[in-house]
Amino acid sequence: MNLSSALQKKIFHIVRISSQRIKQDSYVIGGYVRDFLLGKKESEDLDILTIGEGIRLAKEVSKYIKPYPKIRIFKRFGTAMLKYNNQKIEFVGARKESYCFSSRNPFVELGSLQDDQNRRDFTINALAISLNHNNYGKLIDPFGGLSDLKKKILRTPLDSNVTYSDDPLRMMRAIRFSTQLQFSIEKSSFKSIKKNKNRINIVSSERIIEEFNKILLSKKPSIGLLLLYESGLLSIILPELTLLKGIEEKNGYKHKDNFYHTLQVVDNISKIKENSLWLRWAALLHDIGKIHTKKFLPKIGWSFHSHEFVGSKMIFHIFKRLKLPIGNPMKYVKKIIQNSYKPIALIGDKTRDSSIRRLLFEIGDDVEDLMKLCLADITTSNMEKKKKYQENIYFLMERIEKLEKKDKIKNWKSPISGNDIMKVFNINPCKKIGIIKNFIKDSILEGKISNEFQSAYFLMLKKGEELGLKKNNE
Repeated sequence: MNLSSALQKKIFHIVRISSQRIKQDSYVIGGYVRDFLLGKKESEDLDILTIGEGIRLAKEVSKYIKPYPKIRIFKRFGTAMLKYNNQKIEFVGARKESYCFSSRNPFVELGSLQDDQNRRDFTINALAISLNHNNYGKLIDPFGGLSDLKKKILRTPLDSNVTYSDDPLRMMRAIRFSTQLQFSIEKSSFKSIKKNKNRINIVSSERIIEEFNKILLSKKPSIGLLLLYESGLLSIILPELTLLKGIEEKNGYKHKDNFYHTLQVVDNISKIKENSLWLRWAALLHDIGKIHTKKFLPKIGWSFHSHEFVGSKMIFHIFKRLKLPIGNPMKYVKKIIQNSYKPIALIGDKTRDSSIRRLLFEIGDDVEDLMKLCLADITTSNMEKKKKYQENIYFLMERIEKLEKKDKIKNWKSPISGNDIMKVFNINPCKKIGIIKNFIKDSILEGKISNEFQSAYFLMLKKGEELGLKKNNE
């Protein structure tokens, strides 16, 4: 098969000319070829494989590009990268790899095109297109990758046990590609993942989470999460999630399977507009506190009281263990989970405005994301109930919007500062300042006064008088 139609961009002709000049055969390989054959959007990354030195080819290519591009050279790996028309182009020499059991970092030596295709993770990523003068555009497919693309199958070029044992990160990549492309993993290959699951322990947390995040950010994350569970990898990476699996029945009472519920919630979140990676993490972990709060109450049934609070306390240790960012992303996930059940308590006409103001005060700008999670958390198959629950949430969202527009409680800042109080009463820092500030805050949240300076000022004078303070008349 000739794929000259995939090589219309100027950069390919530049590589062909450059390869001829330095007498190194070159090929497009990997994701670009796969995505072209799938008819997908053009990849931002382009991998050029050359039989020889990748750095040498990159330098030669750069001579034909104006303005002269900056070349990033990675001597340790023998690769070079440059940007051309907002596309990252990586040049790498064909190589042969061998591994030792204790590490996924290979011993590398120069190799042939066949050697390099042998080392690829999947047949669909081993596809190459020639950029050479004598067979320009020819598809080189030694392992039947084109057929696997048509059948939507993920298969390793060589023995899958060796492939996954040599570099266990490939197990995560198999599940990630299966999720993103919605391909099935070949049966023997999936058996090898199960067999080699414990090898994942030699892979750094950073690399594991990089793949895990890509699974979470896919259109339907449950595909990958379920494969991670079935392979045994999830119990190693995130055991808190697998412990949610199962249904227990007692005296005729049973609860839902919180593991499958969680997968559905994550899928639901992925369908909602403007959802972030960290909102998906919040959806993934929103019920993990149920592991430790599960109780059976006679004549009532199963209870998971305060599971959202307990779950939020688990977030720091999970993020630290997985090498996820401990800063704002962790704080956001923790806050969303801790407050995840509060909106349910605010459903109904009889809910006081003050209760909604307090939610706005506590959650701030993240209230929209909190409500998205509440909507995603509706997983009942009873359409009548589902519609009713959704209507309740939408009604609450309308009330939140109206109150915020009127009272401006999100990211609330007191109209009276500590300095204002000290100046009016001519006092130094003390406990009474905090008492007055909290009294003003509670009065605004309760709707007793408006959220503006004048009302707060008169309340400050009244509370100060109760505390024995006198206004400074100077």
